[in-house]
Amino acid sequence: MPDETPDPYRVWLSEVMLQQTTVATVAPRFLAWVERWPDFASLASASDDDVMAAWAGLGYYARARNLVACAKVVVADHGGHFPATEAELRGLPGIGDYTAAAIAAIAFGQPATVVDANVERLVARLFRASGKGAVRVAAEAMTPTARAGDFAQAMMDLGSAICTPRKPRCLLCPLREDCAAFAAGDQEVFPVKPAKARKPQRYGTIFWAQAGEEVLLVRRPPKGLLGGMRALPTGPWGSEPPDIADAPLDADWTMLNSTVSHGFTHFDLQLALATARVERHAAGDDAIWWPVESLAEAGLPTVFAKAAKAIGGA
Repeated sequence: MPDETPDPYRVWLSEVMLQQTTVATVAPRFLAWVERWPDFASLASASDDDVMAAWAGLGYYARARNLVACAKVVVADHGGHFPATEAELRGLPGIGDYTAAAIAAIAFGQPATVVDANVERLVARLFRASGKGAVRVAAEAMTPTARAGDFAQAMMDLGSAICTPRKPRCLLCPLREDCAAFAAGDQEVFPVKPAKARKPQRYGTIFWAQAGEEVLLVRRPPKGLLGGMRALPTGPWGSEPPDIADAPLDADWTMLNSTVSHGFTHFDLQLALATARVERHAAGDDAIWWPVESLAEAGLPTVFAKAAKAIGGA
């Protein structure tokens, strides 16, 4: 029989890609990624620009940077292979408790307890458990010592397909008879979560400076939000609309009537759009000029891709 042991590299990559991103979105991106970078060694030697462009649209760009950083450590310190224990995995860049447990259980068969949002919801309902601590204790008590990877994937799939956040499909659930929340009729109350604080609203302006058939791009600072990514120039993001403050160069800017909105983890952002025709030399010798017709290949973060689409249709 062929070896059916999951490839740790692919387990790791899929788990990172699927964090807060749907399977439908991830599947084609995952296949393209592993065709281009099939192992730790190839990813460790990849350029930041290529990796960021391949990750564009999956959000949380620090994860992409951590993928490369982790691959480099695995190659340099572990001979190109993942260590098999949770403790060692947690010591690698970008790998937290959940990802370490998932890799240890699925790729190495270790009796690790994997708790993602789907498992948390399922266990909370099964035991009517309130709070992450109580859910964790219950999940650990359920985790078998044998075939922990199969158990983890079954729990995640059950939570995703059956024990859904709204209108769970309890009549199809194999755990229905043992579910405390089903017996009490309050499935949708669990998991109990604190009320979300309202996210602050921020405003900014995106600048579309076009010279001929090329548009000006910038490289965002390496640290911070969307760090190291190519992007359209933008002014400050603050509590009031900044108009054309901190425009990338002096020009006859035209403010469009449309705006672009985007939600980040800690705030919502609304961006005005300003356009101008400029001369290439006005931006300096180190400016990044990108052909408008191939802007999709620049790997712009989603918020800037939205702006480019809005401006193109204006």
